[in-house]
Formats: sequence, C-alpha cells, structure tokens
Amino acid sequence: MTPPSDFGGVALEDTVHAALSQALFEGRLTPGSKMPEQRIAKLFGVSRERVRKVLHRLVAERRLEAVPQRGVFVPNPSAQEIRTIYQAHRVFEAGVLVQLLQMDAESFLPRVSTHLERERDAAIRGDRAASVRLSGEFHILLVDSLDNPELSRFLRELLARSALMVSAFEPARLSLCGVDEHTAIVAALAAKDADRAIALSGEHFRHIEERLSRGIVERTDREIEDVLGGVEAVGRSGRSRPSGQPRNRRPARLSATGSTRSRG
Repeated sequence: MTPPSDFGGVALEDTVHAALSQALFEGRLTPGSKMPEQRIAKLFGVSRERVRKVLHRLVAERRLEAVPQRGVFVPNPSAQEIRTIYQAHRVFEAGVLVQLLQMDAESFLPRVSTHLERERDAAIRGDRAASVRLSGEFHILLVDSLDNPELSRFLRELLARSALMVSAFEPARLSLCGVDEHTAIVAALAAKDADRAIALSGEHFRHIEERLSRGIVERTDREIEDVLGGVEAVGRSGRSRPSGQPRNRRPARLSATGSTRSRG
C-alpha cells in the first residue's frame, strides 16, 4: 500500500507533535502503552516516517520512552520512582530557599511575582499544558536567582523526569495549578520566614506526589483512536478537515497497548 502523501513536512510534524503532546499533558494516554506508528499515521493521514520522527522528538523531550528493539512507549514510572524524584525535589528546593533568604529579596521577587501572574492566568483559562510548563518554570526561576549554573542544570534534569511523571499520571481533573501554593512560598520568602517557606515547599511537592499516586490507580487502557478521536487527517490535503465532517472510514478498534507493555 502506498504511504499517504505528505505536504509541508515540518508543519505536518508540528501538527502531530502538538496533538500527541496535548494527549500526554491531559493524561489521556495509558502509561506503559506502545505508540502504534501505523495507526497514528492513518489517523493523521501522514506517512509512518513522519510519525516516527515525531515520536523520537517526544522521546528527546522526555515525554515518551524508547525501548530498543521494541518501540516507543508512554512513560510508566513506578510509585517508588515517583517517591524518589519528589523527595529529591523537596530536599533540593529546601536548600535553594535557604540560599535565597540570604539574598536581597528585590533581586528576584519582582520577576517571580510577574511569573505568578502568568501562572494564575493559565489556571483561570484552564490551560493545563501551560499550567504544567509554568509550574516547572516557577522552580527554575527560584534556582536561577542563585546564579549557579550547576544548581540550575541539576534542577532542569530533575524537572525533565518529574514533568514526564506529571504528563503520564496526573488526572486532568486533579491537575489544579499550584499557583496558590507557589504564592504562599513567595510570601514566606518576602517575610524572611525560612521555616514556613521550606514547610510550604515540602507540602507542595507532597501534594503533587499524592495526585500522581491517585492517577496511577485511576488510569485504564484506552484505544489510540479514542484518545485522538478529535483529530482530522492533514496529510493528503495539507489542512484539517472541517470539524464535524465525518471521515470516510474509521480504523479498526485495537488496543493502544499493543502486544507489549513497558514497566518503567
């Protein structure tokens, strides 16, 4: 069978990338499930080669995991891995806060306050993807204020792993933006209250860990066609089909998990 014709290659890949990223952010893909190249290609009307490039782009961004000789999978970290990562977050940020309290608050609080406004705006809009991204950037702003490249690098690596966990496990309805918790931490910093700032930061990361644990319990297998049921083929026409117009046919209903599962 001849692969679908592609138009505007980069734009097409960006379209597929955006749809899959959104599905990951919203927690609609089952942890441990294999990403079926052929069925995704059929849904979007693009070639498998384009889908493969997008999947590996998502792997590079640490949103998906590649298993040699098996394929690309939705992340499936264990409960223990989640506990380990969030313990690291709590311990690391406690040290960052202690260092920040030794600095002039005006050197970083204005930037952080502006960022909190962006977080709150994303929460009001219900933009989960932006909320997840901005939540991570809040913690980056804090550590970057110390002007220590090694500390900044460490946090970015840690956030890459925890963001993957949030994308995989946090149920959409529980994905409440932590802007109020962030605001409380900043207020404690402004008041030079080290004990309160550290306690609030620890509680913040524990709340995220608890939400992820609840997400592990609630997740069930979903078919890729149902997960991406709202997308429209773009490969043949170069643009999306108008909303509401039916496709000529729907792919066969098969399990999105495939025949293999990743166990983290």
